[in-house]
Amino acid sequence: MILCVAHIKGGVGKTLLAVNIAVVLAQREHDVLLIDADDQASAATFSQIRAELPEKASFTTIQLYGAAIRQQMKALAEKYQEIIIDAGGRDTGSLRAALTVSDLVLIPFLPRSVDLWTGAAMAELIKEAREHNPLLRAFSTLNMADTQGKDNADSLEALKTIEGIEPLPVSIVRRKAFPNAFSHGLSVAEHTPSDSKAIAELLSLVNALYIQEDTQWLSGCRTASSLTATNGLKLLFPEREPCLARRPQPPRPSPGDQR
Repeated sequence: MILCVAHIKGGVGKTLLAVNIAVVLAQREHDVLLIDADDQASAATFSQIRAELPEKASFTTIQLYGAAIRQQMKALAEKYQEIIIDAGGRDTGSLRAALTVSDLVLIPFLPRSVDLWTGAAMAELIKEAREHNPLLRAFSTLNMADTQGKDNADSLEALKTIEGIEPLPVSIVRRKAFPNAFSHGLSVAEHTPSDSKAIAELLSLVNALYIQEDTQWLSGCRTASSLTATNGLKLLFPEREPCLARRPQPPRPSPGDQR
């Protein structure tokens, strides 16, 4: 699957989510490609730090911008099981190109009105992208949410009003574990001391976006609320058919293959 983590506003935590998702998929032995399409190159910097940790689950990272994303995606999709695109925090050619080739876009929002105001502009971008990519699915999530208070609930209600973008019932709370892990080239699931709440939130997000490839889906899964992912976590959408079911994947390359 090709996942784009995107927003037209900077500072909403796109890169933190993108690299953490990439690590979790790599830990699950998926062949992952992370594309840094942001001029700030934070994801590429993360990967450079991580390259010094050979004992950790690995994935490939490249920097790709503009029309090259669209032009090279077919070949890349044939090579990698999972592709994650970290798009820049503004309306750029790279973001628009990524939306035309992605299966799914994840749009993080902060629980603040100034950030939620950008929802309409994102919805318009998604609408335009669907003219070229009609199967594109768009999901929003609260990122850097408050630990308490009513702003989270109010923001979730606001996300529901954004046309064409479906809010996920998952929030990532603002926790020091995320930036602390990032600075060491680690996901929050690898960092010590561990933060069990941060890990649970990350895994809930990943399991909301991805269906484990070896999960057995039955024709009656609309009502099979007991279905679980292979890691034992209940899927967040048991009431609907697996709309995010994975496309057939190419065989994993042997260790001697060159990327």
